[in-house]
Amino acid sequence: MTSTNLGNLLNRIVQNARNLLFVQGELAQLTFSALGSASNSIERDDNDELEITYPVGYTAEKTVIPLSQKYSKQQLLERYQYLAYTQLGLNGLLQLVTIMEAMMGDVLRSVVVKYPQKLGGKRSIPIQSVLEAASLEEMHLRATDALINELSYKSPAEFAEAVDSLIGVNFLTCTAFHRYVEIKATRDIYIHNRGVANDVYARKAGSHARVKVGHALPMSNDYFLESYEHCLQFTEWLEQELHEHWHSSEREERDQPQLSLPPPLGDEGAA
Repeated sequence: MTSTNLGNLLNRIVQNARNLLFVQGELAQLTFSALGSASNSIERDDNDELEITYPVGYTAEKTVIPLSQKYSKQQLLERYQYLAYTQLGLNGLLQLVTIMEAMMGDVLRSVVVKYPQKLGGKRSIPIQSVLEAASLEEMHLRATDALINELSYKSPAEFAEAVDSLIGVNFLTCTAFHRYVEIKATRDIYIHNRGVANDVYARKAGSHARVKVGHALPMSNDYFLESYEHCLQFTEWLEQELHEHWHSSEREERDQPQLSLPPPLGDEGAA
């Protein structure tokens, strides 16, 4: 049984994350355009009041419970503007951070499973996990997952220090990572504190903090696009760093210039 080269595996993980980021960028812009079209349609409507039907529940018989509600033109336009300029950016941000967290977790998991000695000799694993593990590799996976879970609660600096000690890649040397830290802090604040910056946000975001403590963190489609670009930049940086540590033949092949055939000779050349 042959195993995948670690460099190629890591490269695929980062490539997959980048592809998922591209999809989020595409979906966000398609949605933004669709919301714009819907707003234009409402503005062109001759009626001052419109009735919209949408689901508010789901029965045990698996049928939708509909609700019809009347809106003034202005009310509907305000709803669509909120969706386009606030909610769309927030939903996109949640997806960006999820993709990035999964990528970093998969990278760490792949390296540590390949080199389990990186876990260190002082780490312990519950006896139940040992008994339930079907193989030594599964036991390594369980220990690695426990480590990754622990790292998720650390400060950005502590997380970066732990990653550096595990895989020899220092995230703190990447400018885009510092911007990503602010992005993740914004995500956390919207989940845990209704979007209002607190001391935790200020500490995590550091010099990239966008507002002072006690102020609402602005959310917009523009902020999503900036965040999207920073995430892409971080994946590009990480791909290069990992390639330097664990050579990826697949990446090298992609980067090789493709040979092109010369154009066919004309009648005179053929003669």
